[in-house]
Amino acid sequence: MSAIIAIDDDRAMAAWVQDWTARHGARRDQLLPLLQAMQRHYGHIADHVVPTVARALNISRADVHGVVTFYHDLRRVPPGRHVVKLCRAESCQARGGAAIDRLAAQRLGVAMGATRDDGAVTLEPVYCLGLCAIGPNALVDGRPVARIDAAALERIAVEVGA
Repeated sequence: MSAIIAIDDDRAMAAWVQDWTARHGARRDQLLPLLQAMQRHYGHIADHVVPTVARALNISRADVHGVVTFYHDLRRVPPGRHVVKLCRAESCQARGGAAIDRLAAQRLGVAMGATRDDGAVTLEPVYCLGLCAIGPNALVDGRPVARIDAAALERIAVEVGA
């Protein structure tokens, strides 16, 4: 991910959106690619930029809001410096995923679906990483980690500074 920039200046955000649409097109089918690029650049998609995106693509704010809130990987708030995603699919749950979820929340000091107060780590659920035969699984800053147990979770906690 590139350097995360605070979204404080509406004019700067509007200029970024205008530049992006000039390069990629100002069509409805560009909504998801634009939002993904915005998140890579800014770290999240703040609610106050929804009207800017809607105007740029000539679609409703409801359309933009619907896409932002539908896709779990699109963020409306900045993530922590490290993101740990734990698989909650049936296969990982059958292999002890629920216990790992509880242990992770305790060891990382953050509830599932939240970012720790110091901004160090975000703990999120993910629904299937496609590693079902070797679960429970996680993504740590985008890197898959299989066969999560207490020892693996301890290594993850050390890695993310918890």
